[in-house]
Amino acid sequence: MVRYGDALQLQERLVADRKAGRVGDIVLSLQHPPTYTLGKRREKAERNLLTPEAELSSLGAELHRTERGGDVTFHGPRQAVLYPILSLRALGLGARRYVEGLESAMIQLAALHGVTARPGDPGETGVWVGDRKIGAIGVRISSGFTWHGLAFNIDPDLGYFEHIVPCGIASKGVTSLRREVPDGVELPADEAIHDELVRCLGRTLGFTDVEFKDDSECGGMTGAAQDAAASQS
Repeated sequence: MVRYGDALQLQERLVADRKAGRVGDIVLSLQHPPTYTLGKRREKAERNLLTPEAELSSLGAELHRTERGGDVTFHGPRQAVLYPILSLRALGLGARRYVEGLESAMIQLAALHGVTARPGDPGETGVWVGDRKIGAIGVRISSGFTWHGLAFNIDPDLGYFEHIVPCGIASKGVTSLRREVPDGVELPADEAIHDELVRCLGRTLGFTDVEFKDDSECGGMTGAAQDAAASQS
């Protein structure tokens, strides 16, 4: 479990290192304690935060204002968060294709567990099961390098979403993999689902080799996160 502020500082450092060529492409794979984040369209995102900021601490939640795309969203335990630190130019991808790749990875993950998911309707990012959102996307791209990323609901406490208009879409709900799997299907441990999601993302973006490292192998770099170093053929 990594506090959002710590993960943000780590991303900032890794993006600088990636731009300078000191590291290769990396995907941080982690979970956060209860946290609400606002995207860079601040005025709209503030309107979609339904609980006064001063009261969020009583929920045991933090609030962070960020420079990612998107509106307001929630991060918390039992939610798989990936922060890809990638060079889109090296991958030959534009922003739209990259976002579609994030969506595809989550759709593939859902399918592994018998759940049919789909991209959002026009104007909606993220991944949906019917009209219920199971995966959110909020990215930042700077000089062709990515940070921030995606969040896929494994089995978070969905009550936290009642305090926001998730991603600014009032007419649709939120769901989780646990709620959507067919009867009798047992989910593996969260760590295994994280690994599945990283592999799905790697295949989608054209990586042929993914090396997993946990925090102990990274010299404490990720503070209880896991990272995956990926390479192309």
